[in-house]
Amino acid sequence: MATIHPADAPNVQTRGAAATPAVRRITFADLHDALRRGWDDFKAVPSHAVMLCVIYPVLGLVLARLVLGYSVLPLLFPLAAGFALIGPFAALGLYELSRRREAGEDASAWHAFDVLRSPSFGAMLGLGAILLAVFVVWLATAQAIYVATFGYAPAAAIPDFVGRILGTPQGWTLIMVGCGVGFLFAVAALCVSVVSFPMMLDRHAGVGEAVATSLRVVARNPLEIAAWGLIVAALLVLGSLPAFLGLAVVIPLLGHATWHLYRKVVEPNPHPSQIRRPSPIKRSAADFPATLLQWRRHQP
Repeated sequence: MATIHPADAPNVQTRGAAATPAVRRITFADLHDALRRGWDDFKAVPSHAVMLCVIYPVLGLVLARLVLGYSVLPLLFPLAAGFALIGPFAALGLYELSRRREAGEDASAWHAFDVLRSPSFGAMLGLGAILLAVFVVWLATAQAIYVATFGYAPAAAIPDFVGRILGTPQGWTLIMVGCGVGFLFAVAALCVSVVSFPMMLDRHAGVGEAVATSLRVVARNPLEIAAWGLIVAALLVLGSLPAFLGLAVVIPLLGHATWHLYRKVVEPNPHPSQIRRPSPIKRSAADFPATLLQWRRHQP
């Protein structure tokens, strides 16, 4: 068994304290303030909205059409609702911009890509892959519910589809069952990711540690986090109505606000000097493809 020198004991305790952050109680006013601060961040760096967010819903529709090979009309609402599942990962660059503004650093659209150099980027990819898998399972489940209700006949046009959904008993059954199942997917994703990605960016935590902290946040603030989930869902629905274009505003707003929610609900690291942010390292072409895996480089 390894022994710990008495002189090293304070450092060990410090690392343990930093690894298990304290979780605060928040109020509904804190949710409002997080949204307000997120809106301030969005206004300060508005140019990233198009670059990071406009192509996000468009690519989602295009990929669904190419992969599934049939009309995506029945999946429009599941796709919009599914943004809540993968949104926390898609907003990584937005967390970085909010962090930089909070620290008084320069924050332009291109700084969003600095997250690629984070030592915890591998962990972020791991949790992002899990959320993507959940998203795919949700789409498959939604499609199965639609087929079980209406069969395999595709909707010919939007009026025909809307008439089926709102004008038939099968349509209302589809709405109730689909919303109920989607609610379960959304709750699961919210519980594991409400502060996971901001924490990995801020403290370079691992997946297990970040998810455990998110679960503790939910357990400590169940009503407030439930309200936050409803806010996210409502804003995503509003952003999806005008042909998904509203998501170009809603997604960055929620991304920035999530960073400020993390700041409110998780105690700051008492020893921030122990967390080092990597500085850019000049590499030659001979290092390729190692340069693609910067987060795995060995630290001296």
